[in-house]
Amino acid sequence: MRLAAGRTADDDAFLHSQGHLAKNALARHARMFTRAQRQTQVSGLDYLILVPTLRCNLACAYCQVSHAAEHALNYDWSAETLEAVNHLVSTLNVPVAKIEFQGGEPTLRPDLIRAVMAAAPATTEITYVICTNLQVVDDAMLEIFDRPDVQISTSLDGDFLTHVQQRQGDEAATMRFLANLDFLLQRYGPDKISALPTIDPRSPPTINALIETYASRGFNSIYLRPINYQGFARKRHPHARTQNDDWRAYHTRFIEALILRNWENRAGRILEESYFSHILRRIFRPGEDRHVDLRNPNPMGRDYVVIDHDGRVYPTDEARMLSRSGIIDLSIGDVFSGWNTPARAALDAASTNAGDPACEACAYQPYCGRDLVDDIARYGRIDLPRHETEFCRRHMHLFDLAFRLIYSPDEATQYSLRCWLGLAGDSVRLGLER
Repeated sequence: MRLAAGRTADDDAFLHSQGHLAKNALARHARMFTRAQRQTQVSGLDYLILVPTLRCNLACAYCQVSHAAEHALNYDWSAETLEAVNHLVSTLNVPVAKIEFQGGEPTLRPDLIRAVMAAAPATTEITYVICTNLQVVDDAMLEIFDRPDVQISTSLDGDFLTHVQQRQGDEAATMRFLANLDFLLQRYGPDKISALPTIDPRSPPTINALIETYASRGFNSIYLRPINYQGFARKRHPHARTQNDDWRAYHTRFIEALILRNWENRAGRILEESYFSHILRRIFRPGEDRHVDLRNPNPMGRDYVVIDHDGRVYPTDEARMLSRSGIIDLSIGDVFSGWNTPARAALDAASTNAGDPACEACAYQPYCGRDLVDDIARYGRIDLPRHETEFCRRHMHLFDLAFRLIYSPDEATQYSLRCWLGLAGDSVRLGLER
């Protein structure tokens, strides 16, 4: 309101000192260069999510994938699909890539995982991620897990009772999971294994119990993921369409609890909430855009694609989930004939917050992104005013929190922020990949 009434010389001096007002051509060009640095740059296909089977040996109520029963037929890659996937993998032309196996439960088909690995070109350094519920850890999977280029990703929803609740009361499945998780942690250590909780915002686990569940196993990163409004969860948890103020308050208290714990435990390992750390890096590091849910523009089907069990190709895993749920077909092609299609071009054209009137007026636009698939999932449209979307509400809250903490004089807060940003002197104990 003050600036709307007219800026004073002192206002101009302050804005200029903070980099918000360019007084000459050099300053204007520097500002344009900084903005350009924050735009997502795509070099080539370097991230594949592969779904060798849609079958799963669990049926969790919050699952965001419409999976098939463990012994169902025609839900695995055919020989023709495997051949096409292997050809794609063998022609990767980037120095570094990531291949993530999802499902369903990919450990039901270790033979398909091994076949893809065998097709990888020697000229590309590939990290493989196996996303698994850890119900079965047999010799075939241990042979794969033992590889130094393999990472394991799983869901750890909290303490024993919370995990049982999320698994529809299946205590045997939870005990089997925890036994296998602890066995693998003992075999490999926590650096090879990542875990994240899926949380029901209506009844989240107590913050300290959730933190202790992770800290006691040597994990230093926790990603607070509320139930996604996709797949089975869309039908069984309709409330997931909107996150309320209670969830945002829980997220804030969780960050504050980590700050206090880190300060009191400065001689030990530092814990982070990984999405909030990514928010911080987006603020301070132009070009930090490898998180596919928060990029601008967010290119569709270029550096990142998902190949389903039937060979269909999707721009994101969430797009695959919408199609599997029968909501809308967001496939952009297939692994046989490619995905440079009008469907991909239509999604790609809308995958930016540039030009959006609400985003252009927002102070957080340089750090924020665009997730049009999330808008389609929740509202069935992509033209809803930004401030009315869950994506915007969520990120406005997180950026507000980030800047409040950035400007906090509290020594404990500043200590955690420095660690989460990986600044020299404070990040040695983090062991986090930056």
